[in-house]
Amino acid sequence: MEKWRVRKRFLLVMMSCLLALVFAGCGSTQKAGKSNAGEGGLAEVRIPDIYSPLYAYEPYIADELGFFKEEGINPVFTGVIPPGQHVAAVVAGTNDVGTLHINRTIAGIQSGAKIKAVVAGTESSKRYPHMTYIVLENSPIKTAQDLIGKKVGVVAIGGCHEYTPYEWLRKNGIADPKGKFTFVAVPPGTEEQALRSGQIDVYGAMGIPVDIMSRGGIRVLFDDVDVWGTVAGNTPWYFSEKFIQEKPDVVKRFVKAIARAQEWMNANPDKVAEIMGKRGGVDPKKVSVMHYAERGVIKEDSIQIWIDLLRNYGELTRDYKPEEIYTNEFNENAK
Repeated sequence: MEKWRVRKRFLLVMMSCLLALVFAGCGSTQKAGKSNAGEGGLAEVRIPDIYSPLYAYEPYIADELGFFKEEGINPVFTGVIPPGQHVAAVVAGTNDVGTLHINRTIAGIQSGAKIKAVVAGTESSKRYPHMTYIVLENSPIKTAQDLIGKKVGVVAIGGCHEYTPYEWLRKNGIADPKGKFTFVAVPPGTEEQALRSGQIDVYGAMGIPVDIMSRGGIRVLFDDVDVWGTVAGNTPWYFSEKFIQEKPDVVKRFVKAIARAQEWMNANPDKVAEIMGKRGGVDPKKVSVMHYAERGVIKEDSIQIWIDLLRNYGELTRDYKPEEIYTNEFNENAK
């Protein structure tokens, strides 16, 4: 019965997302990124925009450096959508490709989405963690025990935002961490105000929120590397199985362009910030850069760790094998 309730919850979320996409057209209140629509002879791939210009984004870099064009791809950026709708957008065909953390890919497949990850994304390192949880400099919160009863602000509840602090508590001796603190959804752009005004006690950011921290009075409480080391920060790109079957060559070319962009981004973090700053109209010094998996190759342990974690928290109705979630078939670097 419990497994059925879990599966029913996932199905309801997926259905609500699909309906939202149908009626709202997957629209965004934010300005969409640049598009090369109209260039003849290129295969169109519809890609969601990133929710904030303060974070580096591989498709923007691949577009700016001409990697997409060299691979015969015309990237059409469709606007910003909520994290919980990325899988639904790919299933509905509103977008051709999606991303975000691997746990959301697994959850989508669990709910019945026919998708598969084809190229790796971010990879955690101490210099460039995937998730960072910050507090005010004078906050009394210093240990996992101190987090009990507090409010943790995140842009989107669920996924790595949710399970990283759960595991931090569990690995520090606090059993059954769910319910030990409260999550608060914080609209993008209001995170710093919420933290400094005391509306939340902790803020969980993707990467290192250099913009917020540059103004001082903030310290890092913990990050995902403190919890798992470098293995758990994968944010792969996935297509629907239908798209993969119908356009395998386009998938292969997309994978190559993204992998090239990631390698360039790892080698040129300052230039990445400059490009993102120019494209998003923000100060490059405020852009958070990330570290990416080598040559875009998806590592099995980066998938297995989240299968195990989601199963342990009762979020999966059956065991999944990593090969059900991802493939390196289209990445020539994996051969």
